[in-house]
Amino acid sequence: MAIRLQALGFETTIFEKNAKVGGHAYQMKKNGYTFDLGPSLITAPDIIQDIFASAGRRMEDYLSLIPLDPFYRIYYHDGSMLDYTGDGEAMKKSMAAFSEKDAAAYDDFMKLVEQLHTAVIKDGLGGRPFDTSTLLKFLPKAMRLKALQPTYNVVAKYFEDERNRFAFSFHPLFIGGSPFRSPAVYLMIPYLEKDGGVWFTKGGMYSLVQALEKLFVDIGGAITTNAAVEQILIENRKANGVRVNGENHHADAVVSNAHFAHTYMNLVPENVPRKWSPSRVKNMNYGMSTFLIYLGVKKQYPQLLHHTLILSKRYKELVKDIFDRKVLADDFSMYLHAPTRTDPDMAPPGCESMYVLVPVPNLANGYDWTEHKQAYADKIITFLEEWGLDDLRDNIEVMELFTPEDFRDTRNNYLGSAWGVEPRFTQTASFRPKNRSEGMEGMYIVGASTHPGAGVPGVMLTAEATEQCIKEDFGLNGNGHA
Repeated sequence: MAIRLQALGFETTIFEKNAKVGGHAYQMKKNGYTFDLGPSLITAPDIIQDIFASAGRRMEDYLSLIPLDPFYRIYYHDGSMLDYTGDGEAMKKSMAAFSEKDAAAYDDFMKLVEQLHTAVIKDGLGGRPFDTSTLLKFLPKAMRLKALQPTYNVVAKYFEDERNRFAFSFHPLFIGGSPFRSPAVYLMIPYLEKDGGVWFTKGGMYSLVQALEKLFVDIGGAITTNAAVEQILIENRKANGVRVNGENHHADAVVSNAHFAHTYMNLVPENVPRKWSPSRVKNMNYGMSTFLIYLGVKKQYPQLLHHTLILSKRYKELVKDIFDRKVLADDFSMYLHAPTRTDPDMAPPGCESMYVLVPVPNLANGYDWTEHKQAYADKIITFLEEWGLDDLRDNIEVMELFTPEDFRDTRNNYLGSAWGVEPRFTQTASFRPKNRSEGMEGMYIVGASTHPGAGVPGVMLTAEATEQCIKEDFGLNGNGHA
């Protein structure tokens, strides 16, 4: 967002809470191991290229992308395995091992998701503000494409084997949603992967942050770190700056990329009338959280690809435990990120840098992670050893834990929700918090909880949509001039 504003001609300053920029895409280095603390892959690289192009620069001059293939390896509870790839023929061959009928339906399914991708990305809906009139225009196409039906239900119409159903329906979990109620519009993600590939960057995902930081500074932007915003300054229902470390900084516009709930409940002064009152914010449905273990291991495990999923026998019921019952189940599915498979320099020679991500309920369940986090981590390590990561515990040199309480306390995420507002139908598109703050002039929202949503491409598109709002409000044409 800051790059787009600076490129438009605004004198833009980022106030960063932490010692370095990055937010959820932060980095940790310890004892020779490098860890990405958040996002672990890049899809839709053309969206990143657009950011650089908006500033008149080339992405390739700042960043080198490394293609991944397969995209993921999925281990099912019965010991079977599927390597998920963008190669259609390879996918059909793998799917046929579970169901030849499913393999035969693959091409028809991909035609559907391509149409969803076209409707949302190529037609520009993801990168534009989404109001009620836009929704009404989109509805006929959405109904025809089954885009508003639950993701899993649409996938189940094409595939009969539960393993294939999982492989093409789990993607809402990557943006904090339940596959059993997130609308099928999010099935555009498999097409994003197939069409644009899945990528990594040398040095880890934080190198993308560093590239964007360098671009912003190169075009004249300013960054102040260790500068948590304490309050958004509002006068006559117009945002005119922020208070940082007790000092007021005035501005023509304020864009918040803090968690949506934190922005409205903690940064907007209590006496300011607003649509998003604290009670209304709390009544929104928030997505799941995650329990993360960052591991530096003096041994390598070749059965892990760069991205590996290890699944419980339960799918729907486990998702219900997380999203609806909000209970910490005895079983778990998990995602393992092992970037040393692609970039060995992220760990000492012969070692593995990895993180283990386990979806868990957000803090609405009142669970005390401070008391139980070590026992839960031990349970996961024991499971992984029994699953096949031999002698894992004895080879751990670095282990750091990150819980829903950390999402709440260090990243200001309401209820410790890792992604924010849950992407269900009643909280999608025009039903999400708007990019342009409702009821307060000059204030804007970007990030996972506004339109179009979470995930690296989604968050970048929220900036594009917000840019359109600002250009309209300030009477700017495409070149940033009135």
